[in-house]
Formats: sequence, C-alpha cells, structure tokens
Amino acid sequence: MPLEALRPSPLVEQAAQQLRDQITGGHWPVGSRLPGETTLAKTLGVGRSTVREALRALAGAGMVQPRQGAGVFVIAAEPTEDWPTRLRRAAVADVYEVRAMVEVQAARLAAERRTEADVTALYAALDRRRADGADDAAFVDADIALHAAVVDAAHNPVLTDLFGQFVPALRQGLIDLVRLLGLRDHDPHHGDARHAALVEAVAAGDADTAGDVLQSELAETRALLLTGRPAEAG
Repeated sequence: MPLEALRPSPLVEQAAQQLRDQITGGHWPVGSRLPGETTLAKTLGVGRSTVREALRALAGAGMVQPRQGAGVFVIAAEPTEDWPTRLRRAAVADVYEVRAMVEVQAARLAAERRTEADVTALYAALDRRRADGADDAAFVDADIALHAAVVDAAHNPVLTDLFGQFVPALRQGLIDLVRLLGLRDHDPHHGDARHAALVEAVAAGDADTAGDVLQSELAETRALLLTGRPAEAG
C-alpha cells in the first residue's frame, strides 16, 4: 500500500500510523533505512516537524532507531505495545512540552507571590495526594489538584486558565501511564519526595528550586510517556 497525502486531522498520528503500516507491511523491513525527513514530508504532504514527531513516536514504540549521521533505521516490525495506547501517550507527551513552559514559570511566580492561604492550600493538597493511595484515578486527580494549587499561588488568571485547559488531556493519559507501567505497585505515593520538595520550595519563597524541581518532574514524566523509561540524568 503506497503512502498517501494526509487528511486534515491529527497529522502526527496519521503520519505515524502510515509509517507504521509501511513497516509492518514489509515495505521497509527490519534493518532498512527510512527515507529522509524531507522526502517523507513531501510524500505525506506535511511539514518536517510533523514527520519528526511521528518518527519519535515510532522510536518510542521500539520500531525505529535514529543513528547519528546515518539516518533512521527499522529495528522491529511490530510496536512493543498496543498502537492506540502508544499514540495516546505520545499526544499527552506533546501536551507536557507546553505544560512545562507554563507550569515551571508559574511555580517560580508562586514562590514569589504565595500567601499564607496559598501555603495552607499547598500542604493540604500534598496531604490529599498522600491520602488517595488505593485508586489510581483518585491519585491522579489529587496529583493534578496539587499542581493546580501551585499555579493558583502564582496569582495570574491567564496561567490558571491555561493550566485548566491541559487537565482533560492530562488526566486520562496519566491514569493510563500509572496503570501501564505499574508506577504505584511498589510505591502508592509515587513521586512524593519531589512533590514535597516543590511545596516546601514554594512555601519558603525559593523560586529557583521550585522551578528546577518541577522542571525535573515534568521531564521525567514526559520521558515515561514517550518511552516507558525515566529521563537520563544530566
């Protein structure tokens, strides 16, 4: 089946699906090198950035591997997990890129602007995150509520509205992530130390630490969404 121009819907998902079909159908067997980004973009009728994100999704699914200076090579004919799940995780990971831009700055502002009421709300949200230990959905809701409390403490209504727009896309993706990777199997309060450090930094008025802690947490979660593995340190 030849590649086709794409319809105007989620282009990254369509591009990833078409490239996957070419691999699973044997058009590009294991060990072969894929055409370059420019060629793929022209054939699919999309920009190179869309092709790049599609290839990243395929790499995260364990199907292709980029090699410095040589191109992108097929390493498996089938993804390592259910394909719709892979695409859903990649989509949430894209949201995380934008979320980091918004929320890290919000954490820094929160450390500078927090009130006593904000600090009380932050510690209450941290306690709730620790209390919701049995149900994955309740745990994710408590986690999101803690992050929302940090954003609220920045006292910027635009940041609060932006974060609210992310919540629907984040919630189910995070529930899926927790369940797929068994993140809470051995630690029902997964990530507690880092969230406690975030709350303490905001309460102490330490903007640099608050931003750094949150940046690290969001980067690690995005790596898990894309690859199922934590981000490498450094």
